[in-house]
Amino acid sequence: MATGRGRVTIAAIAEAAGVSVPTVSRVLNGRSDVSPGTRELIERLLREHDYRPRNSRHSGRARLVDLVFNDLDSPWALELVRGVEDVTHAAGVGTVVSQVHRRSTATRQWLQNLRARASDGVIFVTSDVAEPVHSELHRLKVPVVIIDPAGGVASDVPTIGATNWSGGRTATDHLLSLGHRRIGFVAGPRNLLCSRARLDGYRAAMEAAGVRVDEELITTGDFRHEAGFLAGNRLLDLPERPTAVFASSDLMALGVCEAARRRGLRVPDQLSVVGFDDLPESRWSSPPLTTVRQPLAEMGGLAARTVLRLSRGESIETPRVELATKLMVRESTRSLAESGGQPAE
Repeated sequence: MATGRGRVTIAAIAEAAGVSVPTVSRVLNGRSDVSPGTRELIERLLREHDYRPRNSRHSGRARLVDLVFNDLDSPWALELVRGVEDVTHAAGVGTVVSQVHRRSTATRQWLQNLRARASDGVIFVTSDVAEPVHSELHRLKVPVVIIDPAGGVASDVPTIGATNWSGGRTATDHLLSLGHRRIGFVAGPRNLLCSRARLDGYRAAMEAAGVRVDEELITTGDFRHEAGFLAGNRLLDLPERPTAVFASSDLMALGVCEAARRRGLRVPDQLSVVGFDDLPESRWSSPPLTTVRQPLAEMGGLAARTVLRLSRGESIETPRVELATKLMVRESTRSLAESGGQPAE
């Protein structure tokens, strides 16, 4: 595929993909008017052949996008990194991953580093952008995109998320359809919009089914495994324990499963469990976890394409995007009748 000088051209990529040169250009420019299958093929070819644009308006320095997490210690974060990197690599742009730990000193240090490397754009994850940071990025003319904003954001900042309310309702509807009525819920951090939306979806499903929401069955964690284990212990210690638990992350759902195992309760024979995320671990747990898939890699890829478009001064179609969630039914849920239980009145 390489030319006589050893450089891969857009025309060669287009020929290998069986598409036109303008289609490859649209992918390189982060445009949305390319089908997902074609985009994935072109991005794979660009990565495999290490394509780099010949010229750039950023000549004289490396092109970089900053990806900023409050915490970077979960498979959930790695899925987002993968999605961002697939897009930035195909566009010849580097990705700088940072973790600020919610500390003002770490944020100040990050801003100093960003000024030094002249970033093309910033993607924040599950965060609020404090006004001083937003003002400084605006002064530097650095575009910003937020994945899963913590709360309200400035009207000029695009956000990427998932249909968390719908996912929460779908998961709860699934358990209700299996005959469960005493359904525990493990919420994520209350300060995050995605957590509140999943809880609201749970409440909406219960109310639509005419099932009273027992506040004793609602507890809170931080999306991590240990939090799910502790929440599972609290729920299973109740005088009338739940027959099913919906946890608003896969890691917390696996923690609930561990709490059940240590009590000698079998999942799903004696407790049905549903998670949220569809991390790779959920497919390999024992039993495989029923969960709500949120398209994390796709969310990261869309955030990267959006920030690259903004860095070129292009407009975007809408500042608020939610990608669809989907229930993935596996082996951690079972009907209450099969489990030998009876619905609570």
